[in-house]
Order: sequence, then structure tokens, then C-alpha cells
Amino acid sequence: MACVHSKISTANSLVLGAIQIMIGIFHVFMWYFLLVLYKGQIKGSFGMYEPITYKTGCTLWGIFFIIAGVFIIGVTRYPTRSAIICTLIMNIFCIITTITAVTLTIIELSHFNSPSYRNYGQAKLGREVSRILLFFYPLEFSVALTYSICSCSNLFRRQSDLTSVVEEAENTF
Repeated sequence: MACVHSKISTANSLVLGAIQIMIGIFHVFMWYFLLVLYKGQIKGSFGMYEPITYKTGCTLWGIFFIIAGVFIIGVTRYPTRSAIICTLIMNIFCIITTITAVTLTIIELSHFNSPSYRNYGQAKLGREVSRILLFFYPLEFSVALTYSICSCSNLFRRQSDLTSVVEEAENTF
């Protein structure tokens, strides 16, 4: 297993958790910005611009990043086996969420049906927000993957430590 010898310090864990929380807050703020932007559209003869990422609430998924960051900070302060497993599961869920969000954003940016001329400016600005968010998804992916690998090694190390303690106890008797 490749993650056996990797170790992450307490300070690095806190930084990774803080980065995940900041990315999540940024995504939630961008969702609110898009909500205000798209709700202000005027119905025109050519329709309104409603991208797939807006309909699915893709940027609102930043709440999962915030929760994962809070879990990381909590596990750093009070490491238990069940908390590490929950944090690992949450980070794997964040990785899946990030891959889904990148896919939906690429689909949105590759297709552009021209909306009403009144809504064109809002649609263009919303697409720029999607481009900005597209740069943050790899950062979230790498943070979640890094912590997942290191927590995997931590779980493996704790399991091997438990077996070695049991073996030592048996050998002394």
C-alpha cells in the first residue's frame, strides 16, 4: 500500500481543514451570488439562462467541503478511530462531489444556448463564475485526496500498532 509511510503533522491537518472550510465558504457565497444573479432575469422571448450547475445547486455543495474541514479539525484535536473513519468517508464523498461538479461545469461551459438579449449579461457573468469555480475544484480535490491518503496511513499504522502490542504481550507470557 502506497500510503503506509506517509504522516501528516497536526499543523498540516489544521491547515488542510481550514483550506477546506474556506473553499466551502467561497462556494456557498458564489451560490448566493448566482442565486441573486439568475433570479433577477427578465423573461424574454428567447428565454432565460438556467445552467445545469445552477439547477443542481452545484456550488451549494460547498457545504460538504465545510463539514469535511470541520471533521478534519475535530479529528486533529481528538483523534479516535471512528472519527478518523468518518473524516475519511467525508473526504471521499468530497472527492466524488468535486468530480461530479467538474463534469457538470464542463458540460455547462461547452453548451451555450443564447438567452434573451436582456439576460445575456447575467448569463455571461454566471458563466464566468463557473469558470472561476472550475479552478477551485482541483484544489478541493487535492486537499481531500491528500488528507484521505494520510488518514488511510494513520488507520493502517494504528491497526499495526495494536497487533504489535498484542504480540508483545503474548511473547512476555
